[in-house]
Amino acid sequence: MRNSQLVIQSEEFSVIIVRLSDNLNAQRDYDISSQILNSGTSIGANIAEAVYAESTADFAHKLKIALKEANETEKWLKVLYRAGKIDELYFKPVMDRCLSLKRMLISAVNTTKAKLESASRANYKYVA
Repeated sequence: MRNSQLVIQSEEFSVIIVRLSDNLNAQRDYDISSQILNSGTSIGANIAEAVYAESTADFAHKLKIALKEANETEKWLKVLYRAGKIDELYFKPVMDRCLSLKRMLISAVNTTKAKLESASRANYKYVA
């Protein structure tokens, strides 16, 4: 997973969010800049942690955290757009990237969850 599309796209998204945060700081929008910087870069950080997860369950947990952060970032992007802090030309492609990350994370979480459930059933023995 080290060079997967999820890892690559989350790193690229983090760079976009850092630049957005810098622009917001230049406009003196420090509070919301901090919020979106934290959630937006946390997506990639949690995906990076998942790469070296201690177990499959830990892997799933890290991806679920990344998904929560992506959801929060989506919310902040909508707020910035509705407040007029970013225009539609900027908002649309950044939001598309955020939603793409969410879809990839949902897929990865569901796949991992299915693997965990399958392994759990395989280890289940009926004792009479």
